[in-house]
Amino acid sequence: MSSVNPSPREPKPPWLKVRAPGGENYARLKQTLRRLDLNTVCEEARCPNVGECWNAGTATVMLLGHTCTRGCRFCAVTTGNPRGAFDPREPEHVARAIAELGLRYVVLTMVDRDDLLDGGASQVARTVRGLRAQAPELLVETLVGDFVGRLRDVDVVLESEPDVFAHNIEVVRRISPVIRDQRCDYDTSLKVLERAKVRNPARLVKSSIMVGIGERDEEVVESLRDLRNAGTDIVTLGQYLRPTPKHAPVDRYVTEATFEEYRLAALEIGFAFVASGPLVRSSYHAAEGFVAARLRPELSGASQAAGAASVTQSLAPGLDGGPIDRDLIAPSSLVRRVSS
Repeated sequence: MSSVNPSPREPKPPWLKVRAPGGENYARLKQTLRRLDLNTVCEEARCPNVGECWNAGTATVMLLGHTCTRGCRFCAVTTGNPRGAFDPREPEHVARAIAELGLRYVVLTMVDRDDLLDGGASQVARTVRGLRAQAPELLVETLVGDFVGRLRDVDVVLESEPDVFAHNIEVVRRISPVIRDQRCDYDTSLKVLERAKVRNPARLVKSSIMVGIGERDEEVVESLRDLRNAGTDIVTLGQYLRPTPKHAPVDRYVTEATFEEYRLAALEIGFAFVASGPLVRSSYHAAEGFVAARLRPELSGASQAAGAASVTQSLAPGLDGGPIDRDLIAPSSLVRRVSS
Protein backbone atom coordinates (compact mmCIF):
# COMPACT_ATOMS: atom_id res chain seq x y z
CA MET A 1 0.00 0.00 0.00
CA SER A 2 1.33 3.42 -0.93
CA SER A 3 0.95 7.04 0.12
CA VAL A 4 2.44 10.48 -0.44
CA ASN A 5 3.90 12.40 2.50
CA PRO A 6 2.67 15.98 2.47
CA SER A 7 4.84 19.06 2.56
CA PRO A 8 3.46 22.43 3.69
CA ARG A 9 4.69 24.05 0.47
CA GLU A 10 3.66 21.33 -1.94
CA PRO A 11 0.25 21.38 -3.66
CA LYS A 12 -2.22 18.58 -3.11
CA PRO A 13 -1.75 15.56 -5.40
CA PRO A 14 -3.73 15.64 -8.67
CA TRP A 15 -6.30 13.08 -7.50
CA LEU A 16 -7.50 15.56 -4.85
CA LYS A 17 -8.19 18.39 -7.27
CA VAL A 18 -11.87 19.15 -7.94
CA ARG A 19 -13.69 21.64 -10.10
CA ALA A 20 -15.10 24.78 -8.54
CA PRO A 21 -18.78 24.21 -7.74
CA GLY A 22 -21.28 25.36 -10.33
CA GLY A 23 -24.01 24.22 -12.67
CA GLU A 24 -27.77 24.59 -12.92
CA ASN A 25 -28.73 22.05 -10.26
CA TYR A 26 -26.06 23.39 -7.89
CA ALA A 27 -27.36 26.94 -8.25
CA ARG A 28 -31.01 25.88 -7.86
CA LEU A 29 -30.34 23.81 -4.74
CA LYS A 30 -28.20 26.49 -3.13
CA GLN A 31 -30.79 29.19 -3.81
CA THR A 32 -33.60 27.06 -2.37
CA LEU A 33 -31.63 26.07 0.71
CA ARG A 34 -30.73 29.68 1.45
CA ARG A 35 -34.31 30.87 0.98
CA LEU A 36 -35.49 28.23 3.45
CA ASP A 37 -32.73 29.10 5.95
CA LEU A 38 -31.22 25.63 5.71
CA ASN A 39 -27.52 25.23 6.53
CA THR A 40 -25.78 22.29 4.91
CA VAL A 41 -23.01 20.24 6.47
CA CYS A 42 -21.57 20.26 2.95
CA GLU A 43 -20.68 23.91 3.55
CA GLU A 44 -20.11 23.84 7.31
CA ALA A 45 -17.61 20.97 7.03
CA ARG A 46 -16.11 22.34 3.78
CA CYS A 47 -16.71 19.13 1.86
CA PRO A 48 -14.74 18.96 -1.41
CA ASN A 49 -17.64 17.17 -3.13
CA VAL A 50 -20.14 19.99 -2.74
CA GLY A 51 -20.20 20.78 -6.47
CA GLU A 52 -20.47 17.15 -7.60
CA CYS A 53 -23.11 16.19 -5.05
CA TRP A 54 -25.28 19.29 -5.38
CA ASN A 55 -25.31 18.92 -9.15
CA ALA A 56 -26.50 15.34 -8.60
CA GLY A 57 -29.22 16.62 -6.25
CA THR A 58 -27.47 15.43 -3.10
CA ALA A 59 -26.89 17.55 -0.01
CA THR A 60 -26.49 16.89 3.70
CA VAL A 61 -27.84 19.37 6.21
CA MET A 62 -27.58 19.49 10.01
CA LEU A 63 -30.27 19.25 12.66
CA LEU A 64 -30.07 20.99 16.03
CA GLY A 65 -28.10 24.01 14.91
CA HIS A 66 -24.60 24.63 13.59
CA THR A 67 -22.74 24.65 16.92
CA CYS A 68 -21.34 21.36 18.22
CA THR A 69 -20.55 20.81 21.90
CA ARG A 70 -17.50 18.73 20.99
CA GLY A 71 -14.16 19.80 19.54
CA CYS A 72 -12.72 17.03 17.39
CA ARG A 73 -9.38 17.91 15.81
CA PHE A 74 -10.51 17.06 12.27
CA CYS A 75 -13.84 18.87 12.10
CA ALA A 76 -14.54 22.39 10.82
CA VAL A 77 -18.00 22.69 12.41
CA THR A 78 -18.16 25.43 15.05
CA THR A 79 -17.56 24.28 18.64
CA GLY A 80 -19.36 25.90 21.56
CA ASN A 81 -22.12 25.61 24.14
CA PRO A 82 -25.64 26.25 22.73
CA ARG A 83 -26.96 26.16 26.32
CA GLY A 84 -29.99 24.05 25.48
CA ALA A 85 -31.35 26.23 22.67
CA PHE A 86 -32.97 24.57 19.68
CA ASP A 87 -35.94 25.20 17.41
CA PRO A 88 -38.93 22.91 18.14
CA ARG A 89 -40.35 23.82 14.71
CA GLU A 90 -37.37 22.27 12.96
CA PRO A 91 -39.08 18.96 12.03
CA GLU A 92 -41.90 20.88 10.33
CA HIS A 93 -39.46 23.13 8.48
CA VAL A 94 -37.44 20.16 7.26
CA ALA A 95 -40.55 18.37 5.98
CA ARG A 96 -41.65 21.51 4.12
CA ALA A 97 -38.23 21.92 2.57
CA ILE A 98 -38.11 18.30 1.42
CA ALA A 99 -41.55 18.63 -0.14
CA GLU A 100 -40.49 21.76 -2.00
CA LEU A 101 -37.22 20.29 -3.23
CA GLY A 102 -38.89 17.05 -4.34
CA LEU A 103 -36.26 14.78 -2.80
CA ARG A 104 -36.42 11.00 -2.58
CA TYR A 105 -33.47 10.16 -0.33
CA VAL A 106 -32.91 12.19 2.80
CA VAL A 107 -29.94 12.13 5.18
CA LEU A 108 -30.53 13.75 8.55
CA THR A 109 -27.29 14.52 10.33
CA MET A 110 -26.71 16.45 13.53
CA VAL A 111 -24.17 18.23 15.68
CA ASP A 112 -23.36 16.64 19.04
CA ARG A 113 -25.54 18.23 21.71
CA ASP A 114 -24.18 17.17 25.08
CA ASP A 115 -26.03 20.15 26.59
CA LEU A 116 -29.38 18.39 26.03
CA LEU A 117 -30.56 15.66 28.37
CA ASP A 118 -31.17 13.24 25.50
CA GLY A 119 -28.38 14.55 23.26
CA GLY A 120 -30.96 15.67 20.69
CA ALA A 121 -32.29 12.16 20.01
CA SER A 122 -35.95 13.14 20.33
CA GLN A 123 -35.52 15.99 17.84
CA VAL A 124 -34.02 13.61 15.29
CA ALA A 125 -36.84 11.12 15.87
CA ARG A 126 -39.53 13.79 15.48
CA THR A 127 -37.95 14.89 12.22
CA VAL A 128 -37.93 11.33 10.85
CA ARG A 129 -41.60 10.90 11.76
CA GLY A 130 -42.45 14.26 10.24
CA LEU A 131 -40.81 13.23 7.00
CA ARG A 132 -42.68 9.93 7.00
CA ALA A 133 -45.98 11.78 7.43
CA GLN A 134 -45.14 14.29 4.69
CA ALA A 135 -43.73 11.82 2.17
CA PRO A 136 -44.11 8.10 3.03
CA GLU A 137 -42.07 7.11 -0.02
CA LEU A 138 -38.92 8.87 1.25
CA LEU A 139 -35.84 6.87 2.12
CA VAL A 140 -34.47 8.33 5.34
CA GLU A 141 -30.94 7.97 6.70
CA THR A 142 -29.97 9.28 10.14
CA LEU A 143 -26.29 10.10 10.68
CA VAL A 144 -26.09 10.71 14.42
CA GLY A 145 -23.64 11.10 17.29
CA ASP A 146 -22.90 8.57 20.02
CA PHE A 147 -25.14 10.13 22.72
CA VAL A 148 -22.24 9.42 25.10
CA GLY A 149 -23.12 5.75 24.83
CA ARG A 150 -26.63 6.12 26.31
CA LEU A 151 -28.44 3.33 24.51
CA ARG A 152 -31.85 4.62 25.59
CA ASP A 153 -31.21 7.70 23.45
CA VAL A 154 -29.95 5.59 20.56
CA ASP A 155 -33.20 3.62 20.86
CA VAL A 156 -35.25 6.81 20.56
CA VAL A 157 -33.76 7.37 17.10
CA LEU A 158 -34.10 3.71 16.13
CA GLU A 159 -37.78 3.63 17.13
CA SER A 160 -38.49 6.31 14.50
CA GLU A 161 -37.47 3.60 11.97
CA PRO A 162 -34.93 5.24 9.66
CA ASP A 163 -34.08 3.13 6.62
CA VAL A 164 -30.37 3.56 7.34
CA PHE A 165 -28.78 4.19 10.73
CA ALA A 166 -25.33 5.77 10.46
CA HIS A 167 -22.72 6.68 13.04
CA ASN A 168 -19.12 7.43 12.12
CA ILE A 169 -16.23 5.77 13.92
CA GLU A 170 -14.08 8.43 12.15
CA VAL A 171 -10.55 7.07 12.76
CA VAL A 172 -8.75 3.89 13.82
CA ARG A 173 -8.63 2.84 17.45
CA ARG A 174 -5.06 3.96 18.30
CA ILE A 175 -5.49 7.60 17.29
CA SER A 176 -9.13 8.00 18.31
CA PRO A 177 -8.28 9.49 21.76
CA VAL A 178 -5.97 12.04 20.11
CA ILE A 179 -8.11 13.07 17.13
CA ARG A 180 -11.65 12.86 18.49
CA ASP A 181 -13.09 14.82 21.41
CA GLN A 182 -12.39 13.32 24.84
CA ARG A 183 -16.07 12.46 25.21
CA CYS A 184 -15.87 10.22 22.12
CA ASP A 185 -14.74 6.61 22.41
CA TYR A 186 -13.93 4.00 19.77
CA ASP A 187 -15.68 1.15 21.61
CA THR A 188 -18.69 3.33 22.38
CA SER A 189 -19.09 3.98 18.66
CA LEU A 190 -18.99 0.24 17.99
CA LYS A 191 -21.60 -0.31 20.70
CA VAL A 192 -23.92 2.26 19.11
CA LEU A 193 -23.63 0.61 15.69
CA GLU A 194 -24.17 -2.84 17.18
CA ARG A 195 -27.30 -1.63 18.97
CA ALA A 196 -28.80 -0.50 15.66
CA LYS A 197 -28.25 -3.89 14.06
CA VAL A 198 -29.45 -5.89 17.09
CA ARG A 199 -32.67 -3.87 17.37
CA ASN A 200 -33.51 -4.53 13.72
CA PRO A 201 -31.25 -6.94 11.79
CA ALA A 202 -32.93 -5.92 8.52
CA ARG A 203 -31.97 -2.25 8.93
CA LEU A 204 -28.90 -1.06 7.00
CA VAL A 205 -26.14 0.21 9.31
CA LYS A 206 -23.41 2.52 8.03
CA SER A 207 -20.12 4.06 9.21
CA SER A 208 -17.10 5.94 7.90
CA ILE A 209 -13.31 6.04 8.33
CA MET A 210 -10.92 8.91 7.53
CA VAL A 211 -7.37 8.07 6.48
CA GLY A 212 -4.22 10.14 6.10
CA ILE A 213 -4.44 11.42 9.68
CA GLY A 214 -1.83 9.21 11.36
CA GLU A 215 -3.07 5.64 10.98
CA ARG A 216 -1.31 2.63 9.44
CA ASP A 217 -2.84 0.56 6.66
CA GLU A 218 -3.12 -2.55 8.83
CA GLU A 219 -5.05 -0.49 11.39
CA VAL A 220 -7.55 0.50 8.71
CA VAL A 221 -8.21 -3.16 7.97
CA GLU A 222 -8.52 -3.84 11.70
CA SER A 223 -11.14 -1.10 12.01
CA LEU A 224 -13.02 -2.53 9.04
CA ARG A 225 -13.18 -5.88 10.85
CA ASP A 226 -14.37 -4.16 14.04
CA LEU A 227 -17.13 -2.38 12.14
CA ARG A 228 -18.27 -5.52 10.38
CA ASN A 229 -18.28 -7.49 13.64
CA ALA A 230 -20.53 -4.78 15.08
CA GLY A 231 -23.04 -5.37 12.28
CA THR A 232 -22.14 -2.51 9.95
CA ASP A 233 -23.33 -3.11 6.36
CA ILE A 234 -22.03 -0.03 4.53
CA VAL A 235 -18.66 1.68 5.00
CA THR A 236 -17.08 4.71 3.37
CA LEU A 237 -13.37 5.55 3.41
CA GLY A 238 -11.93 8.92 2.40
CA GLN A 239 -8.87 11.15 2.63
CA TYR A 240 -8.66 13.52 5.58
CA LEU A 241 -8.16 17.12 4.46
CA ARG A 242 -7.09 19.68 7.04
CA PRO A 243 -9.82 22.36 7.17
CA THR A 244 -7.69 25.05 8.90
CA PRO A 245 -4.17 25.34 10.41
CA LYS A 246 -5.77 24.87 13.84
CA HIS A 247 -6.81 21.33 13.01
CA ALA A 248 -4.77 18.12 12.96
CA PRO A 249 -2.23 18.04 10.12
CA VAL A 250 -2.46 15.66 7.19
CA ASP A 251 -0.06 12.79 7.80
CA ARG A 252 -0.13 11.41 4.25
CA TYR A 253 -2.07 11.52 1.02
CA VAL A 254 -3.34 8.01 0.39
CA THR A 255 -3.20 7.01 -3.28
CA GLU A 256 -6.13 5.84 -5.34
CA ALA A 257 -4.51 2.41 -5.60
CA THR A 258 -4.45 2.06 -1.82
CA PHE A 259 -8.09 3.12 -1.58
CA GLU A 260 -8.89 0.32 -4.01
CA GLU A 261 -7.04 -2.09 -1.74
CA TYR A 262 -9.15 -0.89 1.18
CA ARG A 263 -12.30 -1.45 -0.89
CA LEU A 264 -11.35 -5.00 -1.81
CA ALA A 265 -10.39 -5.79 1.79
CA ALA A 266 -13.75 -4.46 3.04
CA LEU A 267 -15.68 -6.52 0.51
CA GLU A 268 -13.74 -9.61 1.51
CA ILE A 269 -14.58 -8.93 5.17
CA GLY A 270 -18.24 -8.96 4.19
CA PHE A 271 -19.59 -5.42 3.76
CA ALA A 272 -22.60 -5.10 1.47
CA PHE A 273 -21.31 -1.85 -0.03
CA VAL A 274 -18.02 0.05 0.12
CA ALA A 275 -17.27 3.57 -1.14
CA SER A 276 -13.51 4.11 -0.97
CA GLY A 277 -11.62 6.98 -2.56
CA PRO A 278 -9.74 10.21 -1.84
CA LEU A 279 -12.82 12.42 -2.06
CA VAL A 280 -15.35 10.02 -0.53
CA ARG A 281 -17.14 11.34 2.55
CA SER A 282 -19.56 9.75 5.04
CA SER A 283 -22.61 11.11 3.19
CA TYR A 284 -21.72 10.16 -0.34
CA HIS A 285 -24.22 9.81 -3.13
CA ALA A 286 -22.72 6.52 -4.36
CA ALA A 287 -23.65 4.91 -1.04
CA GLU A 288 -27.07 6.53 -1.14
CA GLY A 289 -27.54 5.15 -4.65
CA PHE A 290 -26.79 1.67 -3.35
CA VAL A 291 -29.38 2.02 -0.59
CA ALA A 292 -31.99 3.32 -3.02
CA ALA A 293 -31.31 0.47 -5.45
CA ARG A 294 -31.61 -2.08 -2.65
CA LEU A 295 -34.65 -0.68 -0.85
CA ARG A 296 -36.45 1.07 -3.71
CA PRO A 297 -35.50 -0.59 -7.00
CA GLU A 298 -37.98 1.65 -8.82
CA LEU A 299 -35.64 4.59 -8.10
CA SER A 300 -32.73 3.03 -9.96
CA GLY A 301 -31.62 4.34 -13.33
CA ALA A 302 -30.84 7.80 -14.62
CA SER A 303 -33.24 9.56 -12.27
CA GLN A 304 -31.81 8.01 -9.14
CA ALA A 305 -28.79 10.28 -8.73
CA ALA A 306 -30.89 13.36 -9.34
CA GLY A 307 -33.55 12.22 -6.89
CA ALA A 308 -31.23 11.15 -4.08
CA ALA A 309 -30.51 13.88 -1.57
CA SER A 310 -29.96 14.58 2.05
CA VAL A 311 -31.37 17.52 3.95
CA THR A 312 -31.93 18.70 7.46
CA GLN A 313 -32.09 22.09 9.03
CA SER A 314 -29.97 24.34 11.17
CA LEU A 315 -32.08 27.04 12.75
CA ALA A 316 -30.46 28.15 15.96
CA PRO A 317 -31.14 31.85 16.71
CA GLY A 318 -28.85 33.37 19.28
CA LEU A 319 -25.90 31.07 18.68
CA ASP A 320 -24.05 33.70 16.67
CA GLY A 321 -24.59 36.44 19.23
CA GLY A 322 -28.01 37.51 17.95
CA PRO A 323 -31.21 37.53 20.00
CA ILE A 324 -32.67 34.16 21.01
CA ASP A 325 -36.10 33.48 19.51
CA ARG A 326 -38.82 33.58 22.17
CA ASP A 327 -40.26 30.32 20.76
CA LEU A 328 -37.14 28.33 21.61
CA ILE A 329 -37.66 25.74 24.36
CA ALA A 330 -36.46 27.05 27.71
CA PRO A 331 -32.91 25.80 28.32
CA SER A 332 -33.49 25.33 32.05
CA SER A 333 -35.65 22.25 31.54
CA LEU A 334 -33.40 20.53 29.01
CA VAL A 335 -29.82 21.55 29.71
CA ARG A 336 -27.10 19.15 30.80
CA ARG A 337 -24.28 21.28 32.17
CA VAL A 338 -21.18 21.42 29.99
CA SER A 339 -18.23 23.73 30.14
CA SER A 340 -18.14 26.64 27.72
